[in-house]
Amino acid sequence: MARPKAKELTERELEVMHVFWDRGESTAADVRDVLAEQGRDLAYTTVATLVRILMEKGFLTQTNEERPFRFVPARTYEEVSGSLLGDLVQKVFAGSRMQLLMRLFEQKKLTPTEQARLQEILDAVKKKS
Repeated sequence: MARPKAKELTERELEVMHVFWDRGESTAADVRDVLAEQGRDLAYTTVATLVRILMEKGFLTQTNEERPFRFVPARTYEEVSGSLLGDLVQKVFAGSRMQLLMRLFEQKKLTPTEQARLQEILDAVKKKS
């Protein structure tokens, strides 16, 4: 009996999605070329399989009927990253955003630019409350 398909993105699927989010409408060959430029030299068939899987999972939409097939993201980077981050917070930090933030700040000191941006976010949250 085959196991059910995972709804989460694998590391390779996420790499492919980043290309689509950066470039917009693309073919599997376009994605393969971009990944090769980035040092990830995958076979065309591997990339085409990843694109097919991403379509089946609902992350990509095919935009034409003739070859070469072209695809666009069906979900935005913001939607996917938000969902993945929410899953991470639930699975690793038992739902605690505070624990996630504490772990992030323990790992690496914030640059002055990052500190200023974080303060802007906190100030905006305070104004909404």
